[in-house]
Amino acid sequence: MTQAPGTALITGASAGIGAIYADRLARRGHDLILVARNRRRLGSLARRLANETGRKVEAVEADLTSAADLQRVQDILRSNAGISVLVNNAGVGASGPLLGSDIDKMDHMIRLNVTALTRLTYAAVPGFVARGNGTIINIASIVAIAPEVLNGVYGGTKAFVLAFSHSLRHELADKGVRVQAVLPGATATEFWDVVGTPVHQLPAQIVMTASDMVDAALAGLDLGETVTIPSLPDKAEWDRHEAARLAMTDRLSSAIPAPRYNLHRRAGAGV
Repeated sequence: MTQAPGTALITGASAGIGAIYADRLARRGHDLILVARNRRRLGSLARRLANETGRKVEAVEADLTSAADLQRVQDILRSNAGISVLVNNAGVGASGPLLGSDIDKMDHMIRLNVTALTRLTYAAVPGFVARGNGTIINIASIVAIAPEVLNGVYGGTKAFVLAFSHSLRHELADKGVRVQAVLPGATATEFWDVVGTPVHQLPAQIVMTASDMVDAALAGLDLGETVTIPSLPDKAEWDRHEAARLAMTDRLSSAIPAPRYNLHRRAGAGV
């Protein structure tokens, strides 16, 4: 109980969800390393949080789709033994139809949402395991389980984040490392302006504020949830979904095709 909270490294930290995480984690006693592309906003946030909370706040300007910038952040995660929390928040989305999308933009999305998140996690985990303590928070999306809602590549990247988080949880649970995947629904951030659907065009009843989203996600972390869906009213729905998924595991691989395909019956009949 007397252990210091340590430092939280947060990507996509200059605005929106990332900036709220920075505020909340600083007020929980964490020093911060804030990573984002926008130097001006990043510096302004770092100064404000340092003044308001008294925590040490470092700003790192980086574009995580740049190999050199991504390597710099990986080096920080590997070398700074004080880091105890990694918030993989940086990401980009799309709302247009898959076949009508620019493939170069889709590739950029994959590099940020999947490749950067994976490499940063791989950089952080060995130190967390060695120290027997650490927390990884991966910001996914409800499209991880509802890919029909928005762009298919975006849904695919967030499905990766969810599956990756499940695997990390499975591998690291007995090593003192906590893993949480957060699946926000529509959240009032600049995300919607970037994807071309301003948030004011969405039904107000489905849009959560970024502050409420992050506060709910942190409450879920405190409750020990591996997957937190801030908008889902009844957690039992997710628990049933997970129970059904896990119940199938031992039946997903077999030397014999399922009877419904009638392969052996047809072969015996000489078809």
